[in-house]
Amino acid sequence: MSRNLFHARRLVPVALWMSLLFPGIARAQLSETAAWAASVSNQYRMVSGITYLTANNWEAKLDLYLPHEPSGPSPTLVYIHGGGWVGGTKESSVLSLLPYLEMGWAVVNVEYRLARISLAPAAVEDCRCALRWVIQNAKQYNFDTGKLVVTGHSAGGHLSLTTGMLPASAGLDRECPGTEDLKVAAIINWYGITDVGDLLEGPNMKTYAVAWMASLTNREEVARRVSPLSYVRPGLPPILTIHGDADPTVPYSHAVRLREALDKAGVPNQLLTIPGGKHGGFSREETLKAYAVIKDFLAKHNLTPARPAPSN
Repeated sequence: MSRNLFHARRLVPVALWMSLLFPGIARAQLSETAAWAASVSNQYRMVSGITYLTANNWEAKLDLYLPHEPSGPSPTLVYIHGGGWVGGTKESSVLSLLPYLEMGWAVVNVEYRLARISLAPAAVEDCRCALRWVIQNAKQYNFDTGKLVVTGHSAGGHLSLTTGMLPASAGLDRECPGTEDLKVAAIINWYGITDVGDLLEGPNMKTYAVAWMASLTNREEVARRVSPLSYVRPGLPPILTIHGDADPTVPYSHAVRLREALDKAGVPNQLLTIPGGKHGGFSREETLKAYAVIKDFLAKHNLTPARPAPSN
C-alpha cells in the first residue's frame, strides 16, 4: 500500500467523496493525496443500493465499485463490514475499500441483517446470499468468478470466513436457493471471531455475541453452526488472518486456533500477528506491513489483477 493511500484512509474522506461526486475537479486545487483519490474516481464507476435479498421484510443491499474499461473479467473483492453483528454499516467502511481500488480490484460492499432485525444465523445467511448474487450477476458486471476474494474486519472477518468456508450441507443458503457452487478463491480475515460459542459465557464472554444470540433456546447449537472452526476441512480456499495479540474484543486465541486447525487439515493459510495490537487501530507501520502481506498473499495465489492500478 502506498504512502498516499494510507494518508487517504486517515485524512481525506471528504476529498474522496468530492472526487467521486465531482470527477472533473481541477487537480491543481487538490493535495497530492486528494489527487490520487480523484484518479481512482476516474477509473471506477459506482453502482449503489442494489437489493440482493429481501428477508423479514427488510431489503439487504450492496454497492459496487467497478473498473472502467477492464481488459477482461475483473478480480472481485467482496467486503463485509464489522460491528459485532449488532452495528456498523457498509457506508462506514468505504475507506477500507481504498487499498483494493488502488490494486485494481472490483469491489462489492455488502450489508446484512443486524441483530435488531434478525438474530443469528441471519447475518451468515445474508452474506452467503450476497456471494450467490455476485456469481449470478458476474456476466452483467464483469466479475471474474475464478478470482473472488472475501474479506472483512471483526464480525466482518467472521462473516468472510463463513461465507468462504461453509458447505451447502450446512443449510445456511436456504434464503436464496440456487444451483451455483458458492466458492471463493481466498479469504482475508481481519481479527474475526472463529468460535462463537466461546464468547457466550465464561472468561471470554462478550456482550455483542450474547446480543446476537439473545434468548435463542438452542443458542449453543446455532453458535456451532455459525463458527468457522466447525467447517475446517481439506480443500478450503487459502486463508490469511491478521490479528493483534492483545485484542480485547476478539481473543487472539481465535486466530491461533484457526491457524492450528487449518494446518492440521492441510489448508494453505497464514497468520500475521500484530505484536501488542488491539482490536484494529494499528499504527501506520503496522498497517503498511499488513497490506504488503496481503499483496504478497494475493500474488502467491495468482490473484493479482491484470489491469494496472490507478497511478499515484
